[in-house]
Amino acid sequence: MYPLFNFITAVSFIFGVCIGSFLNVVICRIPEGQSIVSPPSHCPACNHAIPFYFNIPIISFLLLRGKCGFCKTAISIRYPLIELITGFLALGLFLKFGLTPTALFYFIFISVLVAISFIDLDYQIIPDKLSLPGIFIFSTSFLFVPEMHVLSVIWGILTGGGILYLVAYSYYIIRKHHGMGGGDIKLLAMIGAAIGIKGVFFTLFTGSVFGTLGGVAAMALANNPEKGQAKIPFGPFLSLGAILYIFWGEPMIRWYINFIG
Repeated sequence: MYPLFNFITAVSFIFGVCIGSFLNVVICRIPEGQSIVSPPSHCPACNHAIPFYFNIPIISFLLLRGKCGFCKTAISIRYPLIELITGFLALGLFLKFGLTPTALFYFIFISVLVAISFIDLDYQIIPDKLSLPGIFIFSTSFLFVPEMHVLSVIWGILTGGGILYLVAYSYYIIRKHHGMGGGDIKLLAMIGAAIGIKGVFFTLFTGSVFGTLGGVAAMALANNPEKGQAKIPFGPFLSLGAILYIFWGEPMIRWYINFIG
């Protein structure tokens, strides 16, 4: 059993890395309105099609020393980074849930969160092409996650979308301009569909904490005189909160209750 476990563990990581390579395509093309299927992968600098032996996740980047195999233009370190992140997330889900439908469901969900996060970082948008279908797709969570039920899904969607809608509407009434995009509202509704109402509150709390810390750090590093006007995407922090809930939500909630108690 032990060698078999090691084999499946390795396969789960490799599978995650390969999906991460595909997410790189999604992240680059969806905001530009391009197909994620055609044309095949190509260098954005010289437009040369990338053959399969130059397109092996992580390994090709190392062998090519971070440069295009044709024009020698530098390749962003973010490509292998996303592949590594997705690989470790797949591995973590396998170690936590085993080879189960729950692990597969959460992996698909987390992969969408990874794509949304990096798109939001680059373009400060959360594409409806990902979030709206995601609400419907991940509302099937009750079929794959034992603790989820139909009512959990419904309340998760309504609470997730409703809370941020009220926050955004109140901000607009007070400040007379939009402080939060509709993409964040749809994203939290999607998160609610996948992990329920408890997950929504956990995500919103942890996302707000990390978002505040990240915003302060970004403004300090930017040394922007208009610090109060700095625009920080909230999607990555919501995604981080949802991922934390999947892996450690219940223990963290218990720790927090004991801490304040």
